[in-house]
Amino acid sequence: MPLNLSSLRDWCKNLPSRRQTQKFLEILNRKERKIFLILLALFSISSAYLIIDFYIRHTEIKPTLGDKISEGIIGQPRYINPVLAAANDVDRDLTELVFAGLMKYSKNDEIVADLANDYEIKEDGKVWDINLRENLVFQDGSPLTADDVIFTVKTIQNPDYKSPLRPNWLGVEVERLSDLKVRFRLKNPYPGFIETLTLKILPKKIWAEVMAESFSLTVFNLKPVGSGPYRVTKILQEKNETARIQSLTLEINPKYNGKLPNIKEIVFVFFDKEKDLVKAAKNKDIQSFVLPSLQDKELLEKKGFISYRFDLPRYFSVFFNQENSSALAQKDIRTALNYATNKREIIDQALFGNAKAVDSPILPSFFNLNDAKTSYRFSLKKANEILDKAGFTLNQETGIRQKTIEKKLAFEFKSALIKGSQGTEVIELQKCLAKDPEIYPEAEVSGIFGDKTKKAVIRFQEKYREDILVPADLKNGNGEVKTLTRKKLNSYCFGPSQENIELKISLVTVEDPTLLKVAEILKTQWLKVGVSLEIRSYGFPQLSSEFLKPRNYESLLFGEVLGQVPDLFPFWHSLQKKDPGLNLAIYENNEADKLLEEARQVFDKQQRQEKLEKLQEIILKDTPAIFLYQPDFVYMASPIIKNIEIGAIADPSKRFIGIENWYIKTRRIWK
Repeated sequence: MPLNLSSLRDWCKNLPSRRQTQKFLEILNRKERKIFLILLALFSISSAYLIIDFYIRHTEIKPTLGDKISEGIIGQPRYINPVLAAANDVDRDLTELVFAGLMKYSKNDEIVADLANDYEIKEDGKVWDINLRENLVFQDGSPLTADDVIFTVKTIQNPDYKSPLRPNWLGVEVERLSDLKVRFRLKNPYPGFIETLTLKILPKKIWAEVMAESFSLTVFNLKPVGSGPYRVTKILQEKNETARIQSLTLEINPKYNGKLPNIKEIVFVFFDKEKDLVKAAKNKDIQSFVLPSLQDKELLEKKGFISYRFDLPRYFSVFFNQENSSALAQKDIRTALNYATNKREIIDQALFGNAKAVDSPILPSFFNLNDAKTSYRFSLKKANEILDKAGFTLNQETGIRQKTIEKKLAFEFKSALIKGSQGTEVIELQKCLAKDPEIYPEAEVSGIFGDKTKKAVIRFQEKYREDILVPADLKNGNGEVKTLTRKKLNSYCFGPSQENIELKISLVTVEDPTLLKVAEILKTQWLKVGVSLEIRSYGFPQLSSEFLKPRNYESLLFGEVLGQVPDLFPFWHSLQKKDPGLNLAIYENNEADKLLEEARQVFDKQQRQEKLEKLQEIILKDTPAIFLYQPDFVYMASPIIKNIEIGAIADPSKRFIGIENWYIKTRRIWK
């Protein structure tokens, strides 16, 4: 008969009293008493086991609200504001937790409804109707409605607010259908719009009165009112001129429309340098963090931290600007550099093995596409053969390849000029001779070949006797501009007709330890085939304003993030060659443009896959870049934090997907 609570209670009532037990023991002899006590002990142990087993089988362990964690992060918060946060990793992390969007990313690598209850796609993908959930509120208790959605979108679309998200919303019309319904109308069908709808929503009530010129300066950027799972409750700043923020505390937002988190409080601790963050981790002052470089990863694992690896649709490449480099304008050079690049060596030395080699602009493994057929596997032999064939020979003294090319002169004397000649060539002749007062002291530029010009030509011929008179077997100059005189004049006036071009390329990148290490490795690798690489690095603001936006570089070592729905249009279409487009290789191909336009409008995944696979072959054959690696995104956390789930995420801030399921404490509850 199975044990239950009622029968256990009845059984306990029938147990003998203490007085009855004492009388019972008195009537037993010594041996009987010993046997009884042994049996009693066995009975007690069995009973305890049954009670414990009953408790375990009828209860379960559940996470419970409690404690806090400290997250270490490098940088400073500026805009905890979804309109401005996209340009800063720290801001994106905080915005992810404080605000909610119409849609959100799920742990299953899908985009699902968040503030939206559901949505409907109409007119072949040009119209998206979004129905909001009922009774949505911001953390201050004010209602969240269609008006807040429309306000957020129109703020982003307004160029005066300088939102980095503006390109995503160009051409999108937004309309209020009711308090809980919003319509978006697109110019063309776009399946990737569902990812655009993950936009976090601002409260119109607070931000409507903030003018554009004050938008980035207002206190609301650091005292946000959102509708996400957490809210900002405390900011600790240094008491000096810099007013640097030391830490920022988030607590659970009790008005959040979704499942409330188990971790009551998250304290973000801000560091200026990676070494300071690592020191704090060693001292256990922080329980979770992201390392910009991974050189200390193994050391921190030995200290007890667990590494969680996430997949990001992000890769790093060397992008070639063919418009700014005569060498890179040659396909042979670009192809040779692809073969000369050892990606495995870069990954092992610069990223400590924490990356995957990339051979395509569309990350086939991330998006479940077929690998590219065109590839450039590392081969110094192949690279050298291509450069040899292209006419670049190795200078044994410098170790740099060079090529002699015909130089196009600014002007060239082609006609025989004698006394009486007139026209443009005579003008250029007189200008040139006038450079030397000993040859042509009068320096008259009339366009008429007279006595003064003839005498100047004679002086020129006699000054350069070895090049003009000696080969013609003449003792004196004759003042006539013919073959030998013309050849010397062309060289003297306009420089040599040939020049040696060295194979030198400049590369710019972000001032980042990992990227600088990658650049140095590339420099060493390319030098092995006779290519000199000059490296220049800058902080991101300077790099963006002086190089990225004006496309002022020969080659660029940089990263690109594709998003969860693959849309390569912003990165490779010819219309995106200029800022704010992201076509960093200044790439142009009519067939590629057509595929890019078609792929972003196709809702059928199979059809989109076919177009993207065809596109990758076209791009790879044109060699506009060297695709290097897809870095692992490594998040380190203390073992006290439970239930962190890894997977594919759209950007680093999405490591907090499923944070409502993280926990520290647990307790048993009855089933």
